[in-house]
Amino acid sequence: MRSRDRDRSFLLSIYSIVLLHSLALSASEYLISYRYTVKDAILYNETLSISHAMKKCDEKNTFTKEELVLENGGITNLQTIISKNTNEFIDYIHKLGMHIQHKDLTVNLQNASTTVLTLKTSCFKVDFNDTFVRIVPLK
Repeated sequence: MRSRDRDRSFLLSIYSIVLLHSLALSASEYLISYRYTVKDAILYNETLSISHAMKKCDEKNTFTKEELVLENGGITNLQTIISKNTNEFIDYIHKLGMHIQHKDLTVNLQNASTTVLTLKTSCFKVDFNDTFVRIVPLK
């Protein structure tokens, strides 16, 4: 005869494995875009757009599997977390690749220049934990 206690511990271990896998797969997907405009060596405009992905993103990873880990301090709003860690986030998206557009114009010996850095809208998988947030590019 089998012991009922043994069956209970087996079922408990199966439930815990299923729970852990479902938690690991429950990372949210966000669409993030960034635009930074400099006119005549002065910051003119900076725009960071973050929104939940309405449908599942393709996991055809064109970027490297490099991830960004930021401390969250109990905050669950991605916009706030990125705002508090601006330098790390900008360095990270520079590694992913940004489109750079530069215009230089000289009229009557007056020089005017405009530089626009753009990260096209990209899908990121974001995993919130108790003390940190892990951001991985998907598409």
